[in-house]
Amino acid sequence: MSHNDTQQEPGSRRHSHLAHVWVMLMCVPMVVIVIALVATGGIGAGFILAAVMCVAMIAMMMRMMSGGGERR
Repeated sequence: MSHNDTQQEPGSRRHSHLAHVWVMLMCVPMVVIVIALVATGGIGAGFILAAVMCVAMIAMMMRMMSGGGERR
């Protein structure tokens, strides 16, 4: 594999970042629903930690898939 094969073009990098933003935005409804259920007494407060850990795990996996998060 040559050095050129591992570099992304600027447009492709921008598209990848935008895709990651959209994936993270998909986590927002889950967190809002958990907070609403905790506020109404439907579930215990421990579920907020589970929702936050889920978001953190998704962010970590996306960072790992993007080549280690190298920025230029």
